[in-house]
Amino acid sequence: MRASSRASADEAAKPLRILGIDPGTLRLGYGVIECAGNGAAKVEYVECGVISASARHARAARLAEIGRGLRDLMAELRPDAVAMEEAFHGAVRRTAARREAASASAKAPCVTQVFLGAKGGAGTTTVAVNCAVELARQSKRPTVILDLKPSLGEVALFLGVRPRFTVLDAIENLHRLDKDFLKELVSRHKTGVDIIPASEQFDRPNAQDVGAIEELLRILTRTYDYVIVDAGNTINSCGIAALYAADTVYLVTNPDVPSIRNAQRLVERVRQLGAGSERVKILLNRTSENLLITPQQIETALGYAIHHSFTSDYRAVSTALNSGVPLTLSNGCVIASEFDSFTKQFLGVMPEAREPEKRRTFLGLL
Repeated sequence: MRASSRASADEAAKPLRILGIDPGTLRLGYGVIECAGNGAAKVEYVECGVISASARHARAARLAEIGRGLRDLMAELRPDAVAMEEAFHGAVRRTAARREAASASAKAPCVTQVFLGAKGGAGTTTVAVNCAVELARQSKRPTVILDLKPSLGEVALFLGVRPRFTVLDAIENLHRLDKDFLKELVSRHKTGVDIIPASEQFDRPNAQDVGAIEELLRILTRTYDYVIVDAGNTINSCGIAALYAADTVYLVTNPDVPSIRNAQRLVERVRQLGAGSERVKILLNRTSENLLITPQQIETALGYAIHHSFTSDYRAVSTALNSGVPLTLSNGCVIASEFDSFTKQFLGVMPEAREPEKRRTFLGLL
């Protein structure tokens, strides 16, 4: 689809027509000028517009659609020269976008954290939600949490919020998703965390929505200082988009054999995708004094140091979930203090330091 505005042209064609292109995988912007005279002393505007593709199509289909539109445009306008802005991919694209956003708004670049679970029930949502709450509370900076799990997402439930809109409303309104519209779309928790809840449909978002999820993440990084993503416990198409956008991927695992086995596979999958395995950090959830698998064994099995551990406290966690009150707002709760120290470590409020591990002599299960 192509939209444009054309200036009235009563004069004959100018000697030099230049087409400028700002490329993208969802939409491509263009502008046309004509130059005349010695040293191109006279410059006239001809046309500008956008060639866009459906956000619900896969990336390859979107690129093909944009390519066809660009070929038609060039056949019609017949430019003498083409100037194209360089497109960035992967880490270069993320870095450029963050720097541009920081420069435009005079704020520090946005930090995106993705929480990925080794298996269902590992506590991924619990960790993601409480980290988001603590980030907003301690930093006093704009923070949003995005729930990417289709239908079964629980972020809003964990925070005791009844949302009016979901991630589907966001990706289906990208054409008008500016700061003001985003403010109406998100749900605000009393701690200041904004929430984009999960879809209520089992089959959405899906592979056809990847381009829209990528664009949504770019919009969020321009609006917030911290973006937290609950990616669930599977690496699907939309989850991969989040992994590529992440500054840090927190892999949440438990100290049991199934969790560690799955964590090994997920680490390998991230490496195969080229999504930056060096950005993976291990969070060990539900630790206790009676572990048969020691932290050292887990680190050896995964090839990563344990970045942070959270104590097993079934009563406190159950109370928080059933009441819709985050653990971090509980008084006298050990796990709340652990989230506090984890967030301070991330913000650089206190130096990174690990307590000495308690070596055990149980059977090596890994």
